[in-house]
Amino acid sequence: MQTPDKQLSDEQSREIAAIIREELARRRISRQTLAEQAKLSISTLEKALGGRRPFTLATTVRLEEALGVSLRKVADSSAAPVPTNGNGDVAPDSLGAYSRRSMSWIAGAYVTLRPSFGEAGSIYAYRTEIAWDAMGSCYEFREAERQDAAYTQFGEVSVPNQSGHIYFVTNRNGQFRLITVSRPTIAGEMYGIINTLLAGRGSLLTPIAAPIAYVPMAGIAEPSYGRIAAGAPNYDLYRAHLQKIMDEPFAMFLQG
Repeated sequence: MQTPDKQLSDEQSREIAAIIREELARRRISRQTLAEQAKLSISTLEKALGGRRPFTLATTVRLEEALGVSLRKVADSSAAPVPTNGNGDVAPDSLGAYSRRSMSWIAGAYVTLRPSFGEAGSIYAYRTEIAWDAMGSCYEFREAERQDAAYTQFGEVSVPNQSGHIYFVTNRNGQFRLITVSRPTIAGEMYGIINTLLAGRGSLLTPIAAPIAYVPMAGIAEPSYGRIAAGAPNYDLYRAHLQKIMDEPFAMFLQG
């Protein structure tokens, strides 16, 4: 028997948090609104979604009732032995047929940098974690520490031999976000381009592209996240990484 205050595993909690963030973005409701509907404190919800505390069964039940979505099925399937897609430790052909061992260097946490879409001259920073997904037989990425947490993304890593580049692919009900980056430098950084949609007023979405950098956490002593303005700690370091994309160049941006 499961008791109401039973804590879910870290993996179960991550899966549930990802679904909740997706539901918040799809329904365009705030975390405060969801907390009120689920009769939870906003602090409890924020900590669970941010990975600072695991979900409990009681909290999950309340969120299910508020969202009308079955979260416990995700938790139960995550608790069970993880099936594979039959490829073992080799990614499917559609993702480049790379092996887990050959790409083991990519696993880990990265500080992710791109220009701020809302404030000219500022830099937007968050964390990305890359790990092997046994169910999909591929590496997957998950974002965290995003100021706009409702837009947090996760998806698959594709590494085809032909192009020599790495692709972070998000596909949500046919809506894609694509990040194309170089193979890592000697220090492990990956540089490239993000192609996504910029959220405007109401339901307005505008295609947008920008430089993006993935810097291993070990390369930044005290990472800072969110919108980083000129003069703030790490701004010059972050700006140097983004400038390197154009200076090398790792990517090109053409004017029409």
